Amino acid sequence: MKKFFITGGGTGGHIYPAIAVADALKDYEIYYVGNPKNLEFEIVSKKGYNFLGVDISGMPRTFGLKLFKWIFQLCFAILKCCGYISKYKPDAVFGTGGYVSAPALLAAKIMNVPFMMHDCDAQPGLVTRKIAPYASCVSLAFDCAEKYVKNKNCHINGNPIRAEFQTLSKSNARERLGLENKLTLCIMGGSQGARSINDASIHVLKQLSKEFDTQIIFQTGKKNFGTVIEQLLKIYPEYETDKNIIIKPYFDDMVTVLKASDIALSRSGSLSISEICASGIASVFVPYPYAAADHQRKNARYMLEKNAALYIEDDELNPAKLLNVLTLIIADKTKLAELQNSALSLAKFDGVQRIVEQLLNI
Repeated sequence: MKKFFITGGGTGGHIYPAIAVADALKDYEIYYVGNPKNLEFEIVSKKGYNFLGVDISGMPRTFGLKLFKWIFQLCFAILKCCGYISKYKPDAVFGTGGYVSAPALLAAKIMNVPFMMHDCDAQPGLVTRKIAPYASCVSLAFDCAEKYVKNKNCHINGNPIRAEFQTLSKSNARERLGLENKLTLCIMGGSQGARSINDASIHVLKQLSKEFDTQIIFQTGKKNFGTVIEQLLKIYPEYETDKNIIIKPYFDDMVTVLKASDIALSRSGSLSISEICASGIASVFVPYPYAAADHQRKNARYMLEKNAALYIEDDELNPAKLLNVLTLIIADKTKLAELQNSALSLAKFDGVQRIVEQLLNI
């Protein structure tokens, strides 16, 4: 039986595409390489895959003692991954970019094991740009990313997303969540939450629900949930009896949440964008201003150019501006449909299948 190492972690944008590929390779032996202190350990453990731990953190962006410590940490992590390769002998390695995948991909190069990379952003990250020339194959989510990658075997596959995005209906998704069949807004800040989105949203929930009869699914992020509820109780103490509002720290099943929605207010991580497109919903993006290489702003601009989204800069986000932009879409059904159709036209539902075929070929 063939064996594969799958690697990627730190954020949901790196983890969930890797998991989607792992799930598609279920007939083979899978080992997931990641940091046991990160979110990937919790997710992979629930899925039941073999987990191989490496201690690695993001590279410091300034020269100094921290950088030297990080280089030592990276070297040790690469050696550990070489040991894993020697022990388990994978036929190939698949990585979704980001610092967590670097040790396993570099170990694959050292140990002469073929490897494939997938990068999910409009501008590929540092790990992809530096390691891609040695990869047997490179998969990209956006066509505009190809110019940054020095590899002749590049494929524009879109992001690997779960099959249920194509099969679950809006009515069934709403039924699962106990919602009615009417306009629904999803508010999310990625797997970690986003304080700026939360702070602005708290002030508009009541108006969106009462004046526009909009249902709201609000994912606050685990760390921010207590603060959001505390502030909301001061602004809108009756929110608990409002059937239009669902607030949770985290939704394990984002497929159902997005498929139930018509509009999303979100950070512009690549996986979020891919899942929003697959759900055929309009979006308002608030790019995370400190993302590496400013990739979230580039992702959002790409969607804006395709007439598939609107976006607000993080430092310009306030309740008044947010309400103005959201009501613009809510009140204009033609604009809503236009954004939804443009988003759906960008969806790539066969990304997983294409990646798996390319991975098996290497």
